[in-house]
Amino acid sequence: MPRRRRRRPWYRTRAYRLTRTAVLATVLVVWGVRCAGPHQPTGPERAAGASVQAADGADGAGGPAAPSARGATGAVPSAPPPEPLPRSRATHLRIPSLGIDAPVVAVGLDENRQLQTPPVDRPKVVGWYDRGPSPGEAGTAIAVGHRDTATGAAVFAALGQVKPGRHIEVRRADGRTAVYTVDRVKVFDKTRFPDQEVYGRARRPELHLITCGGLYTRRTGYSSNIVVFSHLTSTK
Repeated sequence: MPRRRRRRPWYRTRAYRLTRTAVLATVLVVWGVRCAGPHQPTGPERAAGASVQAADGADGAGGPAAPSARGATGAVPSAPPPEPLPRSRATHLRIPSLGIDAPVVAVGLDENRQLQTPPVDRPKVVGWYDRGPSPGEAGTAIAVGHRDTATGAAVFAALGQVKPGRHIEVRRADGRTAVYTVDRVKVFDKTRFPDQEVYGRARRPELHLITCGGLYTRRTGYSSNIVVFSHLTSTK
């Protein structure tokens, strides 16, 4: 008579493991909702003197090349990149897919040569690093914003949800608007923040947005930074 197969205990079943994973992911998302602003080991000035980044390619620091229209013959012609704009300070930033529409203020480096953030009492404001390129200029423009503060969600609360291919629009003091296309979204541990990848120079005009991410503790704040990499695809 064949031996009767014993049923697995409920805590070893596949359904339980999937449920446990889903619950854990929910806990991590709920836990990570407090932020006083991003923090990087070094500021943009140090990385700005390093070698030029790759301008395109999926594995390059600049992200994938801009999409182009397919011709009637089936070939994919290269769309000419827009001409970089002259220098002009940023005044407003929009990410239509996330419903973000925020004023921009200039920020610099603090006494520890780390990137400053907008004032905590102005959580809906984006900071532009004004010692680097302005939006639309050749090179890497840097913008930073809070994920949340003690008063609630801040301007970049949903930044990590933006999808590649979506647009970021930055209005400038000269009336022009630089339109960027998102290449990728990365999460970096603050103890291993890649200064060169985020701050380093690029041949084409790029915009990198930074906010907090990862796990939060009262003692150390958030454990990671969310970085959105984008490149200029049009101006208006």
